Amino acid sequence: MTRSVFVINAGSSSLKYQLVDVDSGAALAGGLIERIGETTGEAKHEAPGIEKVVERRVIPDHEHAFGWVLRQFDQHGPSLDSAQLLGVGHRVVQGGARFDRAVRIDEDVQQQIEDLAPLAPLHNPANLQGIRSARATFPGYPHVAVFDTAFHLTIPPAAHRYAIEAQVAAEHRIRKYGFHGTSHQFVSRRMAEMLGRPLDDVNTIVLHLGNGASATAVRGGRSVETSMGMTPLAGLVMGTRSGDIDPGVIFHLHRVAGLSIDEIDTLLNKRSGLLGMTGTGDMRDVLQAADAGIERAVEALEVVGHRLRGTVGAYLAHLGRTDAIAFTAGIGENAARVREIALEGLEGLGIVLDPERNAARGERRISADGSAIEVWVVPTNEELEIARQVADLVG
Repeated sequence: MTRSVFVINAGSSSLKYQLVDVDSGAALAGGLIERIGETTGEAKHEAPGIEKVVERRVIPDHEHAFGWVLRQFDQHGPSLDSAQLLGVGHRVVQGGARFDRAVRIDEDVQQQIEDLAPLAPLHNPANLQGIRSARATFPGYPHVAVFDTAFHLTIPPAAHRYAIEAQVAAEHRIRKYGFHGTSHQFVSRRMAEMLGRPLDDVNTIVLHLGNGASATAVRGGRSVETSMGMTPLAGLVMGTRSGDIDPGVIFHLHRVAGLSIDEIDTLLNKRSGLLGMTGTGDMRDVLQAADAGIERAVEALEVVGHRLRGTVGAYLAHLGRTDAIAFTAGIGENAARVREIALEGLEGLGIVLDPERNAARGERRISADGSAIEVWVVPTNEELEIARQVADLVG
């Protein structure tokens, strides 16, 4: 009998959903609604064995978006009544230091998610909007919040504390939180399965490389270091985000360049990274330009590779013993050249790629037979991870 979870990822003007069979891991249906609240929205619904539904229409708010979703299940399937729905899982970006695991959502949890909004002003209010609408749409089911930050609350104080005045840090909740936690958790578990060893006996470096990118050192299934910080701006070079930068640059841009705080925020989050260096935030375009010998693209790849290698090297030191490195997410799973530059020159540390394996597709080992540390490509599945956490909680 199918046991399913309805997984929701709500943005300020979007709603992504997936109905997941928690036992098989299969996606029974899914869809995306974009431009909610705008003059014209776009809604998509698809499932195996049915024709994809695409509609362009006005979708005033998330409540109307959920109404559209229910109509698609009723008219096109699959039937939610026969899916043995266990509950509804919600991706929530910021759980602060309060939530170290998935929790059932009640009024108190909703209030705490709202209280944490200053730490994720672009995400938590949107997540909360989706939660409220979904609870009204699915009143008879348990709703569960799964936090991006929860997996990283095992990071020790030496790694999560910033060296600023302690009272200021405590008052304003300034510390490293980390993100992409569901992806890092899923991939590290899968890596232990692929190695055929207990999770608590495997040390893995997970490289989640997409438009947003982060790295995590996982010791025995527990996050001990990660590249993103108090916000998702820190760490690796990303599609439009700068990654790590000298804080003094911010003061310089304000005092000398005359940029306001909001303008600097926009610069570092939306006009930097690959986009800032090359004019495009799409790694595929950057790789193509680099192959054509365009200097700024070649240099951008060098910057990306330099940052990745430095992070891998640091995490090797933090873990002490590393069993595997896992690449995941859109770029990590599909860009062989990026995987190559991420590990270039690290043969002396026991990391050796096999070019033919690296150029292939799918979940696989891409390291050479003699590599002391195995290197893998492991497709992530954040929706399945959320669904499993919901199932574990509600039974």
